[in-house]
Amino acid sequence: MRSYALDKAVTQRSLLADYLVLAKPGIVGLVLVSTLTGMYLGGAGGGAGGGGGAVLDMSLLFWTLAGVGLSTAGACVLNNFLDRDIDSLMERTSQRALPSGSIPPANALVAGTVLPALGLSILVTRVNLVTAALTFAAVITYVVLYGMFLKRTTHHANQVGGIAGALPPLMGYAAVTGTLTVEALVLFAIVTLWQQPHALSLALKYRDQYRGAGIPAVPVVKGVHSTKKKILAYTAALVPASFLPWALEMAGSLYLAAALASGAVYLGLGVRFLISRRDHSMFLFFYSVIYLTVLFTALVVDMRV
Repeated sequence: MRSYALDKAVTQRSLLADYLVLAKPGIVGLVLVSTLTGMYLGGAGGGAGGGGGAVLDMSLLFWTLAGVGLSTAGACVLNNFLDRDIDSLMERTSQRALPSGSIPPANALVAGTVLPALGLSILVTRVNLVTAALTFAAVITYVVLYGMFLKRTTHHANQVGGIAGALPPLMGYAAVTGTLTVEALVLFAIVTLWQQPHALSLALKYRDQYRGAGIPAVPVVKGVHSTKKKILAYTAALVPASFLPWALEMAGSLYLAAALASGAVYLGLGVRFLISRRDHSMFLFFYSVIYLTVLFTALVVDMRV
């Protein structure tokens, strides 16, 4: 009896872990950090409903992050549902819950539908319509435009997918202010540019698997060297864009120092990767996450708006 109960408990924990992985907690975490940065910027800058201070209302903070987090998790589940045929062909993803059969596709479809519906309902009733509309746009862009159509048909899919990934700072800003300003659009521009070298670094690592699954990722269509040049080009555009918060007096010298230092490292890694014989660099991929975290942390700490 004890053995049966233990086996059942282990199975339930394993199933819960499968659903958690299906929701891509790493992506959800990055989205929430970006959303929080936007909220802090909106709170510091005031505006309609902003309250004029940098101290955020805890109730608004909770409901915004809950709504955005649930919507993002649902979008990720739906993306996994759509990609289950592709995932079964790739070594990196073949053991995921859907291609391995540990979670039935119908269950994933239900979860992927219910989570965004719940998240958007929270944003409409507890936050505001602007934030809900931006979140809905991100879900549709990521799941429908990117996931259903572009990912399987063109190597330009990342540009569209990057838009969805860059909307969270706008969601956070709009949650506090009820509107959008130049300051919010600066964050959007930074994250839009950041998405590209971040995604391309990972695509290089798994280009052979993408090729085998019939996905026209940039390295598959354009080759390794061309992708490496794109990574450096996007990074070269990102670094000066990261100075805009300082130039617009959104943040002070501490932020500028962090942007200069982390940007110089990012550019240096990009140049070294371009001239190297390596065909991928996971260190560059992981550094991109560190870079964005450092940038947004410095912005929050040194915000002047």
